[in-house]
Amino acid sequence: MLRLRSLGSGSTGNATVIEARGLRTRRVLIDCGMSLRVLSQRLDRAGLEPGQIDAIFITHEHADHIGCAQRLSSQWGIEVWMSEGTWRASKLRWEPHLLRLAHSAQPIDLGELYLMPFAVPHDAAQPLQLRCSDGQHDWGVLTDLGHVNDTVRQALAGCHGLLLECNHDPELLQQSAYPAFLKRRVAGPLGHLANDQAAQLAGELQRGQLQHIVAAHLSQHNNRPELAEQALRACVGPSTPLSVAQAQSGTPWIELG
Repeated sequence: MLRLRSLGSGSTGNATVIEARGLRTRRVLIDCGMSLRVLSQRLDRAGLEPGQIDAIFITHEHADHIGCAQRLSSQWGIEVWMSEGTWRASKLRWEPHLLRLAHSAQPIDLGELYLMPFAVPHDAAQPLQLRCSDGQHDWGVLTDLGHVNDTVRQALAGCHGLLLECNHDPELLQQSAYPAFLKRRVAGPLGHLANDQAAQLAGELQRGQLQHIVAAHLSQHNNRPELAEQALRACVGPSTPLSVAQAQSGTPWIELG
């Protein structure tokens, strides 16, 4: 069994738990962009304790993703995976025996849980996103990228579930109070996915085996859940289950299969 729970998604902090249950249960925490106190509270709501996390994967060094990762790893003795670029850009003192360097297209075997990192275009040092599998089902986790390229499409082909960035509505972004340079950054090729870009990718992947889509990393100022859902529905149709990850509460557990 493979299931996912967002603990919160947005510019104020991102964290997602992927859990695989077989002979043993394995859990990976993808990003932990919040304080240790808040993260512990949200894990508790999910019925988990920090000590039940087997590995941490950091997608990139931005504060809303790396957050309390160093403290969590050190305090609970949890191995933490990230690219070499993310490690260097973080400028944090990681426990050497817990630090693991991840590479695009090189798998990470956690036993019941199998991770495949892949590179994405984003304005970070060496960002990676993930495909997570228990051998029967696959969750794709894709946030923080400016555009979809062939590497991304190939990495996510055939996924059964997708946590997908729907960061902004282009019209709301242009009408926002953001300064011009920030609007250009968000909408640029190394920024964040707009609703229509995310929907187009979801439509392409829907030709495979998608069972659930979670719209994630919605901008508090430049998007609305109904706009993200509307864009996705236009590309995947009425029957595919959709959820929206909330900034403070994330999602309930979502199981595949």
